[in-house]
Amino acid sequence: MTSPNDRYTHGHHESVLRSHSWRTIANSAAFLEPHLVSGQKVLDVGCGPGTITLELGERVSPGLVKGIDRSADIIELAQQNKGESKNSNVQFEVGDTYAMRFDDASFDVVYAHQILQHLTDPVAALREMRRVLTPGGLLAVRDSDYDSFVWYPENPSLTRWMNLYHEVTRANGANDDAGRLLHSWVRQAGFSAMEVGSSTWTFQTEGDRRWWGGLWADRVRSSAFAEQALEYELSTPKELEDIAHGFLEWAENDDGLFIVVHGEVLAWR
Repeated sequence: MTSPNDRYTHGHHESVLRSHSWRTIANSAAFLEPHLVSGQKVLDVGCGPGTITLELGERVSPGLVKGIDRSADIIELAQQNKGESKNSNVQFEVGDTYAMRFDDASFDVVYAHQILQHLTDPVAALREMRRVLTPGGLLAVRDSDYDSFVWYPENPSLTRWMNLYHEVTRANGANDDAGRLLHSWVRQAGFSAMEVGSSTWTFQTEGDRRWWGGLWADRVRSSAFAEQALEYELSTPKELEDIAHGFLEWAENDDGLFIVVHGEVLAWR
């Protein structure tokens, strides 16, 4: 995704890549999986380190899968991951979500996971995804909906984190509640036949809590989100440290629960 007005709220700090590398078809593209068949040509928009992309390659082999991301460093990481997996039918390249280099009707499936929430013009990006789809081709988009997140027990630091996250993303001209808007954006982009659904990530076991809580504590301290919160004068170093401590405190609670809600849309061209 590339636009003079687009600013990635998370950035590519290690704590961000930690979660991106955790993603699989099972936890992030289960709604698409039943529609994958051998021989399809698939495009993964905003592929990140390529963990899902490589699995897509396995599902549609010998079909071609391309993964694009705006960051050359992240594409280099995806290439390294590809080298470890030996997926010869998967290719990675730097790409612009708003102006992809591919011809019209190049792909049978276009998949985009947690990308639209970071864009200043998600409908324009969806129109570009529609352009590269074959007639009858399938769009699969999934995005989180921050205002629908649920956690227990209540924690003032996590409540402040949620409010601050909204403030930062709005300052970036993006909408972190994209999950509830996907179907509307997809319709505005020219799609009419669609299926709308939702799914969650749930973190409750001790291992899951410590992974999720530690991940967000690190993001709040060191990622682009933290840098932007300070740059926009929306927070202070002390407040960010308090929020990070809140995530770690939550993670140590045996009753701790965190549910991440996602909207999902399948749409046919």
